[in-house]
Amino acid sequence: LLVRNIYNGQEFVRYDSDVGEHRAVTELGRQIAEYLNSQKDFMERRRAEVDTVCRHNYGVFE
Repeated sequence: LLVRNIYNGQEFVRYDSDVGEHRAVTELGRQIAEYLNSQKDFMERRRAEVDTVCRHNYGVFE
């Protein structure tokens, strides 16, 4: 799962399920990534999206 946060045409934060956390792409995204990663409930839901969406569809395309 790859979630890209874009503002004004520029990506500033991304979540990659292979990494398991949000990563800043720009300086603007640093504080946002730190904040999102500190939110335990939000991160649990984000990780659950992988099981809900990705793993189910993974077998479809094999």
